[in-house]
Amino acid sequence: MTIDRLHAARDIAVETGTDLLVLTPGSDLRYLVGYNAHPLERLTALAVPARGEAFLVVPRLEAPMVEASPAGSLGLDVLAWDETDDPFALLAGAATARLSRSPGRVAVGARSWAEHALGVQRALPGSELALASPVIDRLRMVKSAAEVEELALAGAAIDRVHARMGEWLRVGRTEAAVGADIAAAILEEGHVSVDFVIVGSGPNGASPHHELSDRTIEAGDLVVVDLGGGTSTGYRSDCTRTYVVGGSPDAEVAEWYGVLQAAQQASTAAVRPGVTAEEIDAAARQVIADAGWGEHFIHRTGHGIGLDTHEAPYIVAGNDLPLLPGMAFSVEPGIYLAGRRGARIEDIVVCTEDGVRLLNNGPRELVELPG
Repeated sequence: MTIDRLHAARDIAVETGTDLLVLTPGSDLRYLVGYNAHPLERLTALAVPARGEAFLVVPRLEAPMVEASPAGSLGLDVLAWDETDDPFALLAGAATARLSRSPGRVAVGARSWAEHALGVQRALPGSELALASPVIDRLRMVKSAAEVEELALAGAAIDRVHARMGEWLRVGRTEAAVGADIAAAILEEGHVSVDFVIVGSGPNGASPHHELSDRTIEAGDLVVVDLGGGTSTGYRSDCTRTYVVGGSPDAEVAEWYGVLQAAQQASTAAVRPGVTAEEIDAAARQVIADAGWGEHFIHRTGHGIGLDTHEAPYIVAGNDLPLLPGMAFSVEPGIYLAGRRGARIEDIVVCTEDGVRLLNNGPRELVELPG
């Protein structure tokens, strides 16, 4: 962790007319200074003024944690506050002193708690409150080589979990039981946290964000399995595969699953610098629409990934952002037949200087598992 990210954020803030960035616990704070702070009602905030050096406002009882984190090596001023202090007034005073005036435009993290954002606004009356995303996303969207390798490690770990699916996914077991085994395996294979486990069997596979249920898996069921977790460095995995358990796919499934494979392949192959995010979405959507299944593809094609599972860039119609080398995102078209069944194929990919790198490498065909 170096001070360069902070300086880059300050430069972009100046460019966008932002006087002060205020980032509370979450991935933005971790990205800029390496401090993975607890999100609590007590205010912890990184303040980045357009002039002067950044500083941290933290509860005194957590100041030792800051010093022990990578943030402790950056030479930042750490303003520790006591339980009877007003941390928002402390932040406002320090920012105003650095700027030699009250900030006109204050940008807060998109996922800051409302009580923190409103507290900052009350402490700086007359300031315009905005989102920090236009500043921070520009940095976070383009991954460094080291970040790409962290994502690759996470992707390989989740591939290993999918490769073990035959250990757990069987006829007669409930989604919940299978999900518990998968969650344990996500940790066994190298993650330190489980972000989500989706096991959508039979008609539940038609619900893209299905929660685990007590439904018992039946012979011939299609099962959508979407998994993700976090590594020790905070980088995430996200990979979906579809299985058929205790049988073979019927002719209809074989037909539209082949369409889904072709759509995912077309979208992935379209990834290269200069192509827009919406063009990647369109590449998958066109294949599915041309085959007559367009109404059953009900979500965007992908989302960025890094310290958050969902972050910019979003691979969706209307996003004309050109891809740059280092952008990492999912490619995950799906076909969902409401009340019947569904399927999705998802890989994490990275735009490279001359094309695309896939960070998931397990089989993408419909995997048949014995009952």
